[in-house]
Amino acid sequence: MNTLQKALIALSVGSLLSVSAQAAVNYAGQPYVGVKVGKFLVDTDDLDDPTAYGIYAGYNFDPNFGAEIEYVGSSDTDIETGVRGVNAEYNLKTYGAYGTYRYQFPNTGLYAKGKLGFAKAEIDVSASNVLGGSVSESDSDSGLAGGIGLGYNFNPNMSLEAEYDYVAEDIALLTVGAHFKF
Repeated sequence: MNTLQKALIALSVGSLLSVSAQAAVNYAGQPYVGVKVGKFLVDTDDLDDPTAYGIYAGYNFDPNFGAEIEYVGSSDTDIETGVRGVNAEYNLKTYGAYGTYRYQFPNTGLYAKGKLGFAKAEIDVSASNVLGGSVSESDSDSGLAGGIGLGYNFNPNMSLEAEYDYVAEDIALLTVGAHFKF
């Protein structure tokens, strides 16, 4: 191999490496999807806090700012009626869209997260008695919602987060979730 061929190979490899480095720098964002589990925190003495489970998806526009949507539902939770022969239960659902901000702690995989947006919370209550009678009621509340959290990046594609979210009047949410980034 002569000197000219070696020089051409070196220039070609150098050009390819610089193109991939420029592509990494110009990468505009990163989508992600995740699952979460936790507890709804219902601010009333009459109702137990149900188990929460949910899915979420988001897009990081840059290392700090992003957007996220989520759905969180609950298991059916019994309500103590105090009346013999009457059974009652309820469940919660929330839907939310948020803007997010992440602060990456230097030299670690640890980050803090804040989110602010809009959420809708729905509650469904049903009661039945031993004679076969039943009744159902639903209610919803929509408005400003937000949350704070702490997360850890295990690698560039996998993270774990713990969050506290204010969803609606008298309803908050405490969850742990994992998400995969594309």
